[in-house]
Amino acid sequence: MRIAVVGASGRIGREVVDTLKNRGEEIVEVTRSAGIDVQSGNGLAAALTGVDVVVDAVNAATTETTAVTEFFGAVARTVAAAAHAAGVRRIVVVSIIGIDGFTAGHYAGKLVQERAYREGPVPVHIVRAAQFHEFAEMMLEWTTQGDLAEIPRYRAQLVSARTAAEQVAEVTLAGGRDLVEIAGPQQWWLVDAVAQLVARRGGPAQVREVLDITDPDHLLLAEGALLAGPNAIIAGPTFEEWLDDRWPAEG
Repeated sequence: MRIAVVGASGRIGREVVDTLKNRGEEIVEVTRSAGIDVQSGNGLAAALTGVDVVVDAVNAATTETTAVTEFFGAVARTVAAAAHAAGVRRIVVVSIIGIDGFTAGHYAGKLVQERAYREGPVPVHIVRAAQFHEFAEMMLEWTTQGDLAEIPRYRAQLVSARTAAEQVAEVTLAGGRDLVEIAGPQQWWLVDAVAQLVARRGGPAQVREVLDITDPDHLLLAEGALLAGPNAIIAGPTFEEWLDDRWPAEG
């Protein structure tokens, strides 16, 4: 099977590419560095020649609501049109669990992406994953000032990026349900996961939880909107196992 992966150089895109290559599939890596712009469509028609399935794992460089929704919407419409012209059989979109009620930022952008693909001419399968284990690192980087990291009140069900990529690969190769969810085996207050990360690898002296009322979706985050639904696939490794792999405990 010839598979094009949009966003092949990103965190989840790299894992998807590696997983599919390990299964013997032919991969077309659709990236800016390869001269392909999926927002404008420049270079996309040639990249999709002979492709059976497209995986969209693209990420945005911004979280500003207007910019990110415009970006994801434009990419979805451009990729869907090019895929249809190339005779692609289906598109697999990597998305996020529980985003239906969100109105701002990255999650709102992913909703626009999903809707644009569903309205397009090519059959679409959406794989919604929980936040990846690396999200704890990202949150720490975003929120640390001096010796203090202020983590928003946020419930999450962190999952391995590799595990999510393996599920994307399954859907890519076999099709199946239009919507699949995958999450890790543990529910977290994000501040607790970040505190465990800091204890293991080092970091700011204080990790504190805050309720960010400037975020219009802060109650959704705090009340567990991003936790797995009843039909989600639950799979490890756990967050602690991921920590052990990255920063083995002493002794």
